[in-house]
Amino acid sequence: MASKNLRKVASGRPEPSVSEPDWTLLAVTGMSPAILTETIWALAHESEPIIPSRVIVVTTAEGRRPLERLFAPVAEMGGKSPWESLRQALGDAGHDLTGRLRFGLTGDDVRVITSADPGRGETRELADIRSPGDNEAAASFLLEQVRGLVANPDVRVVGSLAGGRKTMGALIYACFTLAGRETDRLTHVLVNPPYESLQGFWFPGQPGGALKTHDGKEHVPSKATVELADVPFVPISNLFHRELGRAPGGFQRLVDQCRNEVRQRSSEHLQVTLEVRRARLELNGRTLDLAPREHVVLLFLASRLKHGGAPILAYNDAIDPLHAFQADMRREADPRDFGDVRHGDAFGQGFLDIDIRRALSSLKQKLRNMDANGARLADLLPERGRFHLDLPSPQLRLR
Repeated sequence: MASKNLRKVASGRPEPSVSEPDWTLLAVTGMSPAILTETIWALAHESEPIIPSRVIVVTTAEGRRPLERLFAPVAEMGGKSPWESLRQALGDAGHDLTGRLRFGLTGDDVRVITSADPGRGETRELADIRSPGDNEAAASFLLEQVRGLVANPDVRVVGSLAGGRKTMGALIYACFTLAGRETDRLTHVLVNPPYESLQGFWFPGQPGGALKTHDGKEHVPSKATVELADVPFVPISNLFHRELGRAPGGFQRLVDQCRNEVRQRSSEHLQVTLEVRRARLELNGRTLDLAPREHVVLLFLASRLKHGGAPILAYNDAIDPLHAFQADMRREADPRDFGDVRHGDAFGQGFLDIDIRRALSSLKQKLRNMDANGARLADLLPERGRFHLDLPSPQLRLR
């Protein structure tokens, strides 16, 4: 199928129009290199075909070896490799491949995920993604690849998440969300059975005869259906250009920056009033009654926010300051005001780590059940690695 973006030249051969975008295919792969040939075939047969200028694969050390099959001669293909056969089939279909489909087994084309050992000062290739540390290394490595490509305004990126472990597909999706642009694409290739797992199948137009399944049935490659499904993603780099425009950092650091930005934006229109003498919260004009322990923990967080208390990182680290806060609150309560909740048991009983977690969990659930503003406030309450109320102080009032 000839591209709508192809034009005829004197030789009669079509060539890409000068206005055709320059696409790079970035794919994660594992033990099935056919993902590449299938994806390229599907791109070339869209209503507006795309022939990538180059192909970049991100994989593990174990995933690099199967890629050699792409360039190994196959007798059934007339001694040509699957890659040569793909290029020939696309050329025969009218696509000018001059300067297109640059790919090989070099380190520039096949990029193996690496991980650094800070203690030994050594870098190693990941054989597989087997641990949380490996996962973090893969995420940062993939983010570097995406960022490096999208930094060039003349290049559009089409990503493929079809290959490799599910973790790799999830990570490339996250990287496109964090650093991708509206002009980029993320895809998943769909192949009908049995071709999706048929040994020797590379693309529908491959030369050679029928392929056999384990039960001896023959299947002609030309009858395979290979299609691309676009995977929607939200390019939040547009929202957080200030953060994403900085020098590349680790994946987790970037995620944390974006989370902070989301929390700040979500809190812009919140107005919170927390009563001291009554277990009650007012949020943008709506009132919410609190359980005694919910009130104590929230009041503790609110007081630290208003008085500039030092950050607390862990729930366990909050226990002693919380107990001191309870004692101070009881001393400040008017002994003649029997309606003051600070005279109650909640301000006299101690808290364990689990008590704090339960109080916050139930409080978050109440807020999320309240309305959209309540859900936003719930997201600003403590979470793992952050024990503070992430709300601008002027938007909080103690009464």
